[in-house]
Amino acid sequence: MALVKVERTDDGFVARNDRGAEVAMGGDEQGVFTPVELLLAALGGCNIVTVEPLTAQRGHRLARLAMTVQAEKVEPTLLGTITVTYDVEYPEGDEKAAEVFRAVAQRVEDKYCTVSRALREKSEISLELPE
Repeated sequence: MALVKVERTDDGFVARNDRGAEVAMGGDEQGVFTPVELLLAALGGCNIVTVEPLTAQRGHRLARLAMTVQAEKVEPTLLGTITVTYDVEYPEGDEKAAEVFRAVAQRVEDKYCTVSRALREKSEISLELPE
């Protein structure tokens, strides 16, 4: 089970996991992520932390692996298409690295990234309110 606690603090809002990590969030103020940016970061993170080891396990450790994740709001509370753009540098002399990377990245997006699947398949959200 994944569990994150989100709460208001004196400085804004913070999300914490049970391993002690935390992320500050809020509106458009400096030094914090907006909730939409965190959603995009989760999508990118889910993909990249899965693509990297699978590519390396196949013998093609990439010299550089980064990505940009972006989306425009098509309505005040609705995102349009989310675009994931990889920035990759292949190892010098590795003729198969690009082919392996593209296959792995597509398979991860299609089948193995939990965040992608939750967004694409519209996971149900259950809201539990106190009495």
